[in-house]
Amino acid sequence: MAVEYELKFQASEALQQAIAAKLPGPRQQIAMETTYYDTPTGRLSALRYTLRRRLENGVSVCTLKTPAGQARGEWEVGCEDIWTAIPLLIAAGAPAHLEELTREGVIPICGARFTRTAITVTLTDGVVEVALDIGFLLGGSRKLPLCEIEVELKEGTEALCDRFAQELAARYALTPEPESKFARALKLYRGD
Repeated sequence: MAVEYELKFQASEALQQAIAAKLPGPRQQIAMETTYYDTPTGRLSALRYTLRRRLENGVSVCTLKTPAGQARGEWEVGCEDIWTAIPLLIAAGAPAHLEELTREGVIPICGARFTRTAITVTLTDGVVEVALDIGFLLGGSRKLPLCEIEVELKEGTEALCDRFAQELAARYALTPEPESKFARALKLYRGD
């Protein structure tokens, strides 16, 4: 199992551009189209599980994330459809009860379309990725602008990631974003 550790911040496009201009490191632009799934009775979201299929520059990746505070369990498989991905995710180490949880079927409930500029920043004691995301969250017939910054730990300690993220936040007066893309898109879907 991979453990994902990241911190999110709200940002304007102008602020993202200012930060991108100052950060050293290789960068990649990725067109992302995400569809989030749940059972018709909402069993996955009740457990705070995120099941998604994302196209990353046209390549399909299916993911399951489970909650654990700032750090989350995360399993990914390259797969064209979510149904085929479920047993592959379990084989990759995702909780075995995912099969039982999804027995009633899964349906697309919400999503996101955005462009990510991913900048890999190498520090003296680790590596973080700064992701600048611009696009939209989608839920039901609703659409919400998305403009945020994620700082994700790639190598090193959580303390390293926290320190880098807090220095970035202080330098640019960034406001923390406590909710995931999925949580915000799910609120759109539910009409919250």
